[in-house]
Amino acid sequence: MNPYIAGVLLGLVLLSAMYISGRGLGASGGLKYTVVAVVGAIDRQHAMESPYYSKYFGEGETPLKSWLPFEVLGMLLGGFISGAISGRLKFRIEKSPNISNKKRLLFAFIGGVFFVYGAQLARGCTSGAALSGMAVLSVAGFVTMIAIFGSAYLFAWFFRKLWI
Repeated sequence: MNPYIAGVLLGLVLLSAMYISGRGLGASGGLKYTVVAVVGAIDRQHAMESPYYSKYFGEGETPLKSWLPFEVLGMLLGGFISGAISGRLKFRIEKSPNISNKKRLLFAFIGGVFFVYGAQLARGCTSGAALSGMAVLSVAGFVTMIAIFGSAYLFAWFFRKLWI
């Protein structure tokens, strides 16, 4: 999709989310709530005794009552529909011809782990901390976006061989 049109559409989605739900976008918490719910389903006693997990299980409460897991599910479904409509719904691994599929997938997994860990430390991902923060002119939103793009620019030199 044309990046300018995609940017305008993303802005409209963000504006709609703020108008309808009173909240901006953000996805990193969805994984956290899902993991907490799985831990609670597997070992409820452990979840109730844990200082971290127990705060998500109040009187009849469950972490899956949060809107975030459903937002993430909607993003996955929307991405699937978008890929189907645009004719890009096929399995392929985009990488440099100089590395193996296994190495590319390993680095993608490691990058994902670092991203989720960083999002938890920063109390938000690019959608929540940066886009939603910048939409309300939060200084933290601008600092987050500068840090994300700045670090990506710096680290790109070290990992360029995965793509070139």
